Amino acid sequence: MVSFYAFCRVVDDIADDPGIPDALRLEHLNAWKCGLREGFENPGMVQSETERIRSKYDIDAGLFIEIVSGMEMDVGAVCYRTFEELKAYCYRAACAVGLVSIEIFGAKHPASRDYAINLGYALQLTNILRDVGEDAANGRIYLPTEDLERFGVNRDDILAARSGECFLELMRFEAARAVVYFDEAELGLPQADRKALRAARRMSKIYRAILNNMSKDGFRVFEKRYRPGKLRMLAILLGG
Repeated sequence: MVSFYAFCRVVDDIADDPGIPDALRLEHLNAWKCGLREGFENPGMVQSETERIRSKYDIDAGLFIEIVSGMEMDVGAVCYRTFEELKAYCYRAACAVGLVSIEIFGAKHPASRDYAINLGYALQLTNILRDVGEDAANGRIYLPTEDLERFGVNRDDILAARSGECFLELMRFEAARAVVYFDEAELGLPQADRKALRAARRMSKIYRAILNNMSKDGFRVFEKRYRPGKLRMLAILLGG
Protein backbone atom coordinates (compact mmCIF):
# COMPACT_ATOMS: atom_id res chain seq x y z
CA MET A 1 0.00 0.00 0.00
CA VAL A 2 2.95 2.33 0.59
CA SER A 3 4.11 1.70 -2.97
CA PHE A 4 0.60 2.13 -4.37
CA TYR A 5 0.22 5.38 -2.43
CA ALA A 6 3.53 6.55 -3.95
CA PHE A 7 2.09 5.95 -7.43
CA CYS A 8 -1.07 7.91 -6.59
CA ARG A 9 0.97 10.71 -5.00
CA VAL A 10 3.30 11.07 -8.00
CA VAL A 11 0.58 11.30 -10.64
CA ASP A 12 -1.50 13.60 -8.42
CA ASP A 13 1.48 15.92 -7.93
CA ILE A 14 1.98 16.06 -11.69
CA ALA A 15 -1.65 17.10 -12.20
CA ASP A 16 -1.56 19.74 -9.45
CA ASP A 17 1.89 21.27 -10.00
CA PRO A 18 1.25 24.97 -10.75
CA GLY A 19 4.84 25.39 -11.93
CA ILE A 20 4.29 23.16 -14.96
CA PRO A 21 2.24 24.29 -18.00
CA ASP A 22 -0.95 22.33 -18.58
CA ALA A 23 0.30 20.84 -21.85
CA LEU A 24 3.45 19.50 -20.16
CA ARG A 25 1.45 18.07 -17.25
CA LEU A 26 -0.78 16.22 -19.71
CA GLU A 27 2.31 14.99 -21.55
CA HIS A 28 3.81 13.58 -18.33
CA LEU A 29 0.53 11.89 -17.40
CA ASN A 30 0.20 10.42 -20.88
CA ALA A 31 3.71 9.00 -20.53
CA TRP A 32 2.50 7.21 -17.41
CA LYS A 33 -0.45 5.75 -19.31
CA CYS A 34 1.77 4.60 -22.15
CA GLY A 35 4.16 2.99 -19.69
CA LEU A 36 1.32 1.18 -17.95
CA ARG A 37 0.06 -0.13 -21.29
CA GLU A 38 3.33 -0.99 -22.98
CA GLY A 39 5.98 -1.10 -20.26
CA PHE A 40 8.25 1.67 -19.00
CA GLU A 41 11.56 2.55 -20.63
CA ASN A 42 14.23 3.16 -17.99
CA PRO A 43 11.71 2.97 -15.12
CA GLY A 44 12.36 4.81 -11.89
CA MET A 45 11.60 3.44 -8.44
CA VAL A 46 7.90 4.35 -8.46
CA GLN A 47 7.37 2.92 -11.94
CA SER A 48 9.18 -0.30 -10.99
CA GLU A 49 7.18 -0.66 -7.77
CA THR A 50 3.94 -0.03 -9.63
CA GLU A 51 4.78 -2.79 -12.09
CA ARG A 52 5.72 -5.12 -9.22
CA ILE A 53 2.36 -4.52 -7.52
CA ARG A 54 0.42 -5.14 -10.75
CA SER A 55 2.30 -8.40 -11.32
CA LYS A 56 2.16 -9.65 -7.73
CA TYR A 57 -1.60 -9.14 -7.33
CA ASP A 58 -2.51 -9.68 -11.01
CA ILE A 59 -4.24 -6.29 -11.20
CA ASP A 60 -5.54 -5.04 -14.53
CA ALA A 61 -3.40 -2.17 -15.84
CA GLY A 62 -6.65 -0.51 -16.87
CA LEU A 63 -7.39 0.40 -13.26
CA PHE A 64 -4.10 2.26 -12.93
CA ILE A 65 -4.75 3.97 -16.25
CA GLU A 66 -8.19 5.04 -15.01
CA ILE A 67 -6.53 6.67 -11.99
CA VAL A 68 -4.12 8.59 -14.24
CA SER A 69 -7.06 9.61 -16.45
CA GLY A 70 -8.75 10.99 -13.35
CA MET A 71 -5.68 13.11 -12.67
CA GLU A 72 -5.83 14.39 -16.26
CA MET A 73 -9.35 15.64 -15.56
CA ASP A 74 -7.89 17.91 -12.84
CA VAL A 75 -5.67 19.72 -15.36
CA GLY A 76 -6.93 23.03 -16.71
CA ALA A 77 -10.51 24.24 -16.45
CA VAL A 78 -12.79 22.02 -14.35
CA CYS A 79 -16.47 21.97 -15.21
CA TYR A 80 -18.99 19.14 -14.96
CA ARG A 81 -22.35 19.83 -16.54
CA THR A 82 -24.20 16.91 -14.96
CA PHE A 83 -23.88 14.64 -11.96
CA GLU A 84 -23.26 11.72 -14.33
CA GLU A 85 -20.20 13.55 -15.68
CA LEU A 86 -19.00 14.15 -12.13
CA LYS A 87 -19.53 10.47 -11.32
CA ALA A 88 -17.21 9.53 -14.18
CA TYR A 89 -14.54 11.70 -12.58
CA CYS A 90 -15.22 10.22 -9.13
CA TYR A 91 -14.91 6.70 -10.51
CA ARG A 92 -11.46 7.43 -11.87
CA ALA A 93 -10.27 9.52 -8.92
CA ALA A 94 -11.55 7.29 -6.12
CA CYS A 95 -13.40 4.12 -7.12
CA ALA A 96 -10.50 2.83 -9.24
CA VAL A 97 -8.18 3.49 -6.28
CA GLY A 98 -10.50 1.40 -4.12
CA LEU A 99 -10.61 -1.43 -6.65
CA VAL A 100 -6.81 -1.64 -6.66
CA SER A 101 -6.69 -1.40 -2.88
CA ILE A 102 -9.06 -4.31 -2.23
CA GLU A 103 -6.79 -6.55 -4.31
CA ILE A 104 -3.84 -5.59 -2.12
CA PHE A 105 -5.95 -6.02 1.03
CA GLY A 106 -6.78 -9.57 -0.06
CA ALA A 107 -10.55 -9.13 -0.41
CA LYS A 108 -11.95 -12.11 -2.34
CA HIS A 109 -15.74 -11.82 -2.23
CA PRO A 110 -17.27 -10.47 -5.49
CA ALA A 111 -19.39 -7.99 -3.48
CA SER A 112 -16.20 -6.27 -2.30
CA ARG A 113 -15.95 -4.65 -5.72
CA ASP A 114 -19.34 -3.00 -5.27
CA TYR A 115 -18.30 -1.98 -1.76
CA ALA A 116 -15.15 -0.31 -3.14
CA ILE A 117 -17.09 1.51 -5.88
CA ASN A 118 -19.82 2.83 -3.58
CA LEU A 119 -17.30 3.87 -0.94
CA GLY A 120 -15.20 5.55 -3.62
CA TYR A 121 -18.13 7.71 -4.70
CA ALA A 122 -18.89 8.58 -1.06
CA LEU A 123 -15.30 9.53 -0.24
CA GLN A 124 -14.78 11.60 -3.37
CA LEU A 125 -18.06 13.48 -2.99
CA THR A 126 -17.10 14.25 0.61
CA ASN A 127 -13.71 15.47 -0.60
CA ILE A 128 -15.37 17.72 -3.17
CA LEU A 129 -17.67 19.27 -0.56
CA ARG A 130 -14.86 19.74 1.95
CA ASP A 131 -12.59 21.34 -0.65
CA VAL A 132 -15.10 23.72 -2.28
CA GLY A 133 -13.32 26.76 -0.83
CA GLU A 134 -9.81 25.56 -1.63
CA ASP A 135 -10.78 24.54 -5.15
CA ALA A 136 -12.57 27.85 -5.74
CA ALA A 137 -9.38 29.69 -4.74
CA ASN A 138 -7.69 27.78 -7.57
CA GLY A 139 -10.47 28.56 -10.05
CA ARG A 140 -12.03 25.08 -9.89
CA ILE A 141 -15.65 24.12 -9.31
CA TYR A 142 -16.44 20.42 -9.18
CA LEU A 143 -20.12 20.77 -8.25
CA PRO A 144 -22.32 19.97 -11.29
CA THR A 145 -23.58 22.98 -13.23
CA GLU A 146 -27.08 21.48 -13.36
CA ASP A 147 -27.16 21.48 -9.55
CA LEU A 148 -25.90 25.06 -9.31
CA GLU A 149 -28.70 26.10 -11.64
CA ARG A 150 -31.28 24.05 -9.75
CA PHE A 151 -30.49 25.85 -6.49
CA GLY A 152 -29.84 29.25 -8.01
CA VAL A 153 -26.15 29.34 -7.16
CA ASN A 154 -23.89 31.46 -9.35
CA ARG A 155 -20.42 30.15 -10.24
CA ASP A 156 -18.99 33.60 -9.59
CA ASP A 157 -20.32 33.52 -6.02
CA ILE A 158 -18.46 30.28 -5.36
CA LEU A 159 -15.27 31.60 -6.95
CA ALA A 160 -15.61 34.70 -4.77
CA ALA A 161 -16.20 32.54 -1.66
CA ARG A 162 -19.70 33.90 -1.10
CA SER A 163 -22.08 31.63 0.78
CA GLY A 164 -25.81 32.08 1.42
CA GLU A 165 -29.00 30.03 1.83
CA CYS A 166 -29.01 28.83 -1.79
CA PHE A 167 -25.45 27.61 -1.43
CA LEU A 168 -26.30 25.81 1.83
CA GLU A 169 -29.24 24.08 0.18
CA LEU A 170 -26.96 22.97 -2.64
CA MET A 171 -24.40 21.59 -0.18
CA ARG A 172 -27.09 19.73 1.79
CA PHE A 173 -28.33 18.19 -1.45
CA GLU A 174 -24.85 16.98 -2.43
CA ALA A 175 -24.16 15.74 1.11
CA ALA A 176 -27.33 13.64 0.97
CA ARG A 177 -25.98 12.02 -2.19
CA ALA A 178 -22.76 11.12 -0.41
CA VAL A 179 -24.74 9.61 2.47
CA VAL A 180 -26.57 7.33 0.02
CA TYR A 181 -23.25 5.95 -1.20
CA PHE A 182 -21.91 5.54 2.33
CA ASP A 183 -25.07 3.60 3.20
CA GLU A 184 -24.90 1.48 0.04
CA ALA A 185 -21.30 0.58 0.81
CA GLU A 186 -22.11 -0.37 4.40
CA LEU A 187 -25.14 -2.45 3.42
CA GLY A 188 -23.15 -4.29 0.77
CA LEU A 189 -20.11 -5.03 2.93
CA PRO A 190 -19.52 -8.79 2.65
CA GLN A 191 -18.93 -10.42 6.02
CA ALA A 192 -16.35 -12.75 4.49
CA ASP A 193 -14.09 -9.77 3.71
CA ARG A 194 -14.85 -7.70 6.79
CA LYS A 195 -11.35 -8.23 8.20
CA ALA A 196 -9.60 -7.67 4.86
CA LEU A 197 -11.50 -4.42 4.40
CA ARG A 198 -10.76 -3.09 7.88
CA ALA A 199 -8.67 -0.17 6.59
CA ALA A 200 -11.40 0.80 4.11
CA ARG A 201 -14.04 0.60 6.84
CA ARG A 202 -12.02 2.93 9.04
CA MET A 203 -11.56 5.34 6.16
CA SER A 204 -15.34 5.29 5.69
CA LYS A 205 -15.87 6.23 9.34
CA ILE A 206 -13.34 9.06 9.15
CA TYR A 207 -14.87 10.60 6.05
CA ARG A 208 -18.41 10.14 7.28
CA ALA A 209 -17.38 12.00 10.44
CA ILE A 210 -16.04 14.82 8.24
CA LEU A 211 -19.33 14.95 6.32
CA ASN A 212 -21.31 15.03 9.56
CA ASN A 213 -19.10 17.81 10.93
CA MET A 214 -19.68 19.92 7.83
CA SER A 215 -23.42 19.36 7.95
CA LYS A 216 -23.73 20.25 11.63
CA ASP A 217 -21.53 23.32 11.14
CA GLY A 218 -23.45 24.74 8.19
CA PHE A 219 -20.83 23.96 5.53
CA ARG A 220 -18.46 26.80 6.37
CA VAL A 221 -16.13 25.51 3.68
CA PHE A 222 -14.93 28.97 2.68
CA GLU A 223 -13.71 29.63 6.23
CA LYS A 224 -12.18 26.35 7.36
CA ARG A 225 -10.99 22.89 6.36
CA TYR A 226 -12.89 20.15 8.14
CA ARG A 227 -11.31 17.15 9.81
CA PRO A 228 -12.47 14.94 12.67
CA GLY A 229 -11.23 15.87 16.15
CA LYS A 230 -8.22 14.05 17.54
CA LEU A 231 -10.26 12.02 20.03
CA ARG A 232 -12.76 11.05 17.35
CA MET A 233 -9.93 10.06 14.99
CA LEU A 234 -8.25 7.99 17.70
CA ALA A 235 -11.51 6.20 18.50
CA ILE A 236 -11.99 5.34 14.81
CA LEU A 237 -8.44 4.10 14.35
CA LEU A 238 -8.57 1.95 17.47
CA GLY A 239 -12.02 0.58 16.64
CA GLY A 240 -12.84 -2.45 14.54
